[in-house]
Amino acid sequence: MSEFAPFFGFAGAAASMTFTALGAAYGTIKAGVGIAGMGTFRPELIMKALIPVVMAGIVSVYGLVVSVLIANGLSPENKYSLFTGLLHLGSGLTTGFAGLSAGYAIGIVGDACVRSYSFQPRMFVGMVLILIFAEVLGLYGLIVSLILNTKADNSW
Repeated sequence: MSEFAPFFGFAGAAASMTFTALGAAYGTIKAGVGIAGMGTFRPELIMKALIPVVMAGIVSVYGLVVSVLIANGLSPENKYSLFTGLLHLGSGLTTGFAGLSAGYAIGIVGDACVRSYSFQPRMFVGMVLILIFAEVLGLYGLIVSLILNTKADNSW
């Protein structure tokens, strides 16, 4: 067991939660500003326009899941290899950066589409489809991270 191996595991858990939360916050901010701008002219559309904010918040849940899985693998009683620590770091960074990019995409798309939705309600279906594709970016990171996390067995 390496003395500094747990540091990498903790860094992976922190990176996963931090970067996905930053992406979710940015997505919420950008989409929220668009909703606030649209709500002054078309208040009846606000409930449907909240979809980008909800989808941005879901991105942070991916980081929470991975952080909990990484933290579950950290135990002072069991040996923790350098391989597992670096694997957990990679797992956390994968989810974190994928969540950051997904939140950024959701924020930009949400802001633009909510504003255009206020002028043309037929934009709603297109907005939802684009938001789904932006959300899938975060899911890709979560899937890869879960696959990486299953390889951590502390045998090295």
